[in-house]
Amino acid sequence: MTAPTPAVLDLLGSFAPDQLPAYVYDLAALRTHAAAVRAALPAPVELYYAAKANPEPPLLAALAPYVDGYEVSSGGELAHVAAAVPGRRLAFGAPGKTPAELAAARAAGVHRVHVESLHELRMLGERTAAPGPGGGDSRTDVLLRVNLPVADGSLTGSSLAMGGRPAPFGLDPADAAEGAGLLAGGAYPRLRLRGFHAHLASGLEAPRLLGVARSVVAGALRLADRAGLGTRGLEVNVGGGMAVDYAAPEARFDWHTYGAGLGRLAAGYPGLTLRVEPGRALTAYCGWYATEVLDVKRSHGEEFAVVRGGTHHLRTPATKGHDQPCTVHPAPRPWPHPWPRPAARGSEVTVAGQLCTPKDVLARGVRAAGLRAGDLVVFSLAGAYAWNISHHGFLMHPHPGFHFLDGPG
Repeated sequence: MTAPTPAVLDLLGSFAPDQLPAYVYDLAALRTHAAAVRAALPAPVELYYAAKANPEPPLLAALAPYVDGYEVSSGGELAHVAAAVPGRRLAFGAPGKTPAELAAARAAGVHRVHVESLHELRMLGERTAAPGPGGGDSRTDVLLRVNLPVADGSLTGSSLAMGGRPAPFGLDPADAAEGAGLLAGGAYPRLRLRGFHAHLASGLEAPRLLGVARSVVAGALRLADRAGLGTRGLEVNVGGGMAVDYAAPEARFDWHTYGAGLGRLAAGYPGLTLRVEPGRALTAYCGWYATEVLDVKRSHGEEFAVVRGGTHHLRTPATKGHDQPCTVHPAPRPWPHPWPRPAARGSEVTVAGQLCTPKDVLARGVRAAGLRAGDLVVFSLAGAYAWNISHHGFLMHPHPGFHFLDGPG
């Protein structure tokens, strides 16, 4: 939803000015959404949450009943998520893994390691502990991440392409075939090849993302066949990339169409496990970033609302080049000064933050007739890639508060 729930507004209205900006997360709304996503995915499809989207421990815990595991992308994320949701399955991805991170993954008993290069494969194979005595199996299970070629135009419309073209992610198909052959041939007896991974793009709607999934499965099956592997027991991780539309915040990714398509795809290959790893599409909708208008000013015919905080707290619009959806709410407290409140004269304002850079803009063309200093601006779709990707230290402004609502509202 775009507008904050009544419970969120009640909470914000109780804050003193120095308690803003603040992030507010609705855990009940997150659970409802996650349950709907889980219900839309048939049994052969596993659901992992990409923790990089938002690793706040209460969000990780709220998702636990609905996900099969969590994808982590660094040694720091590995330790953080393992502590927040102990005992849950973890998949460790990302390029440039260090020897210390690989050792930490082994020590933590990571469910799957997504191997990104032949060098990483060799490093993992050489350093992994040997199978234990007495028949115990301590092998490390791996998926080879592959940068697969895709049909022309199949990634059109993606907001971020990480494959299908030159990129630092994954192995070229020839290298993946070599790696699969080495693993299948016993070159690294301490490793076990479980399947393949390919996250090629983000920001795609369900029909196009299904087409990408079909290409990924076809490529994975070709590699499995060359390595002498069957489909039974084979795992193919088709990644995330589900669209979140910041220009139409009421719209949602069509999980029912996507889940039904993945179910049909898996049904054609008995014993095949498909896995998806959404991040933004799970948590974006449960979070709001709220702040106070400090000043309203006119410059060369354009009006600006300057707010507490800015893109050092909520970097999403600067990163993606969009206007963060928001709503404006009347000041919850009396104006404390003897002079009139600065107020917008027109119907639209640009919402800017406190940083000494013209790039510190959260939203343009915000319809806010009558907006005044002291009013609240509440940004929606702030539950993913928001605080955790922002440049917190720039200008040393105070950090926002963090609040988690767990009841109706």
